[in-house]
Amino acid sequence: MATVCVFTPTFNRAYILPKLYESLVAQTSRDFSWLIVDDGSTDNTAELVHGWQAEGLVPITYIYQENGGKQRATNTGMSHCTDELFFVVDSDDHLVPSAVEQIVDVWQGARSDVTLAGIVALRGTDEDTPLGTHMPTGVTRVKMWDLLHKYRFKGDTSLIHRTAIVQQHPYEVAPGEKFVAESMAFFAIDDDYDMLTYDHVLTICHYLPDGYTQNFVENTKKNPIGYMRHKRDSARRATNPYDACRETTLYLVGCMLAHHRGGVREAPNVPLAVLCYLPAKLARATVFR
Repeated sequence: MATVCVFTPTFNRAYILPKLYESLVAQTSRDFSWLIVDDGSTDNTAELVHGWQAEGLVPITYIYQENGGKQRATNTGMSHCTDELFFVVDSDDHLVPSAVEQIVDVWQGARSDVTLAGIVALRGTDEDTPLGTHMPTGVTRVKMWDLLHKYRFKGDTSLIHRTAIVQQHPYEVAPGEKFVAESMAFFAIDDDYDMLTYDHVLTICHYLPDGYTQNFVENTKKNPIGYMRHKRDSARRATNPYDACRETTLYLVGCMLAHHRGGVREAPNVPLAVLCYLPAKLARATVFR
């Protein structure tokens, strides 16, 4: 068993996946395995991965499944992972050469603290340039909700979790949909654990035109139930008026997209939902039209 499982869900990314593979071959620590869940690719992903397995430079487990979306693929990965830590690295990203070594070194001093779920580090455009802000000064451990909403962290994170913990928090993807916000699971983990902050770039990120982030509005419209559930949970967690109004409004947008009646009645704060209803209708008619 390795310390780190690098997990990659992929769909028709054979053209970019070699970049990640090359970064794994170049790792300064070999204390990792690579678990790939192919979410129904129709390109030559399988042939590519089988070739890498034959090379024997990186321990690779390859699982193919029918297309069900990134979160279902991640659920499959979590259920098959036997390593201590679960590190999701997207197929269009790659790792800095010492990423695994840094994770192992940091974790050696943290694994005995059972109140820690894992490590939250940075993603960047290169090893020295975070994709957003740095970790808040003086904060060594944090809940993901607080990182985003209290400390107003902006940008992307590299998240490394205890496998045993993420296995208890699989993604709940609605029937007929293929996506739900990953942060919903991370916020659920907040209820019982903290994350250790690590203010260094571990993952180099390249957003591609076929990715989820670049297609946020269309992706939300195709997966409205997941969006509605996510925003209802966020509205419930909000601790200041701005976040409460914003998340309640977006929750109601999700209800409208899902044609779900009773959104106001089921809101965490019904009076606030009444006030946010008209702004939600406006957002539905403009941003999410």
